[in-house]
Amino acid sequence: MIPHSNIDYVTLGIFLLLFGFFAFLGFYGSRFRSGDLKSLMEWGLGGRKLGTFLIWFLLGADLFTAYTFIAVPAGIFAAGSLYFFAVPYVAWGFGVALLTMPRLWTVSRNKGYITAADFVKERFNSKTLGIVVAATGIAAELPYIALQIVGMEAVIEMMFLGLGIASKFTEEISLLLAFLVLAAFTFVSGLRGAVLTGVFKDVLVWITVITVIIAVPLEVGGFSKAFTAAQTLKPIFDTLPAGEISAYFSLALGSSFALYLYPHAINGSLSSQDREKLKYSTSMLPIYGIGLAFISLFGILVYAVPHALSLLKVTGNGALAVPALISYTMPNWFIGIAMTAIFVGGLVPASIMAIAVANLFTRNIVKELKPNLPSYSEARIAKWTSTIFKFLALGFVFIVPATYAIQLQLLGGMLVTQTLPAVFLGLYTRKLEPKSLLVGWIAGIATSVGLAYYRNFIFLHLTSFTTSLYPILGQLIYMAIISLAVNLAVTLLGTAIAYAMGWRPKSNIKEEEIATVMQRK
Repeated sequence: MIPHSNIDYVTLGIFLLLFGFFAFLGFYGSRFRSGDLKSLMEWGLGGRKLGTFLIWFLLGADLFTAYTFIAVPAGIFAAGSLYFFAVPYVAWGFGVALLTMPRLWTVSRNKGYITAADFVKERFNSKTLGIVVAATGIAAELPYIALQIVGMEAVIEMMFLGLGIASKFTEEISLLLAFLVLAAFTFVSGLRGAVLTGVFKDVLVWITVITVIIAVPLEVGGFSKAFTAAQTLKPIFDTLPAGEISAYFSLALGSSFALYLYPHAINGSLSSQDREKLKYSTSMLPIYGIGLAFISLFGILVYAVPHALSLLKVTGNGALAVPALISYTMPNWFIGIAMTAIFVGGLVPASIMAIAVANLFTRNIVKELKPNLPSYSEARIAKWTSTIFKFLALGFVFIVPATYAIQLQLLGGMLVTQTLPAVFLGLYTRKLEPKSLLVGWIAGIATSVGLAYYRNFIFLHLTSFTTSLYPILGQLIYMAIISLAVNLAVTLLGTAIAYAMGWRPKSNIKEEEIATVMQRK
């Protein structure tokens, strides 16, 4: 028996009203800071016209998503302290961003690049390496978008449970309609629509986080009661077992490397108006890290809400932890606001991710096959690619269990980390031999897939958190770190051999074009 929540048709009405305004902002984006949306630079990067606060909101919308709201608290609820690794990981990730994104923005602005693969191709004078970086980014983004849909499904399921509607078909139709709206305004407005909806989404998210983190502890008797209840029911919140300390550290470190290698994070950074504004906006992103710490605590607070625990036990769906917490503690009207925040928190990053994929596919794959592709054709191909990619992700979620999407996203993070030598190290040195970088990438990818297979036998069939090589090393270590170490070792060894055989670097990029903003002629 599912306990009755505070969700009713007032909740649904507010949800639909706010979603309608969200859709309006998405379409209105085509008129925001006008530009020729038949140009890929304008459609896919907003013409590089976004100031400090818009970039801050965009990157916040880009990196703090529906899945963040759902997965991190659910992980803490189910597995305890280990999942707090998400808090230091984002802090370190922003440090990585400050070291890399201003330099990537500078060379991209100077040379007219739209993607990181554009930079890699020219930096190492290798079309193949550029295509490889683009293909890796595209492959990593599909399960990432799918996970946003998993987060959105949790909202829809909780809403329908509260309204007494039990229909998987109705849930899927609701998601399909939402994605039709998203696809339409992304096609029309490009990144501008994502920016405006991102600001709206972030405002709703902050209202939700701040209100819940204050109101719920007051209602349930404080954090001490929640922690006591959690420790009583599941004694995993005290300290990490010795073997998980290395897992905690390596998960945070490896995830921080991957964060700004994802195409959507790079795409958001490259849309900045200038280098200094990008630095300022990135330096303010730790504010979102504080928000993530609060969101993490939702996974503890739910233990102090008996009705929410009962629902999770009946449904067996840990992804409902945050929606259940909110639905059994907050008034009906506020639940509508919170559910909208989480729901559009999946749509906005899905839009940005699809745009980033479209930019990569158009510039670094299609244009390599058709070098004389006109500018207007670039934009048209990108628009259709973005649309198709969204619905591929949606179909993926409809067809396969959510567990598969989660496992593939974990693997995607490991794969995208293997582009670090070409992208991040390339921003600081041209002295890496391109064929060695390619072989290092192959070694890193093979190690990632091999470790995933070894750890789980058939990794898609298990629901365990698949990030360790154990018992070979006796400790839990994030596989991306091991794969990256193999990648770097092969790359450096190959480069040393190439130097010994007389190879010398050839780059189409001058060092000053990375370090200094050049005046346009």
